[in-house]
Amino acid sequence: MPRVIGVDIPANKRLEISLTYIYGIGRTTAQKVCDELQLDRGMKAGDLSEEQVVNLASHIQKNLEVEGGLRRQIAANVSRLRDIGCYRGFRHRRGLPVRGQRTKTNARTRKGPKKTVGRGKKAK
Repeated sequence: MPRVIGVDIPANKRLEISLTYIYGIGRTTAQKVCDELQLDRGMKAGDLSEEQVVNLASHIQKNLEVEGGLRRQIAANVSRLRDIGCYRGFRHRRGLPVRGQRTKTNARTRKGPKKTVGRGKKAK
C-alpha cells in the first residue's frame, strides 16, 4: 500500500479512487490531481513508482488543504459559530440539523435514536 500524506491508499484500486481515501480529496479533485501530474487515472495505485508517490504527496501538500489541517479548520469554523452565538452555532451546539432541514420527522442521523417519552403510571 502506498503511503501518501500519512494515509495508506489501497494498492489494488484505480489511482483516482485510491486518492479519495485521503480526507479532503473527492472524486473530482482526485481526477484533477491525476491530470495535473499526468498520471493515468486508471492505473492501480500499487503500480506507482517511488518517485511518482513523492511527486503526488508534495503536489497535494502544496496545493490542497487535506487531513489534519482541514479537520482543524472545520473545527475552528464550527467553534467560531458557537462562540458568536449565531443560529448555526446554536444548532451545532444542540446537535440538530444546521442547514434548514425539517426536524419534526426525519433528522435521525443528527438527532440520534428516538427517545420515547412514556406516559407514566396511571394515578389511583
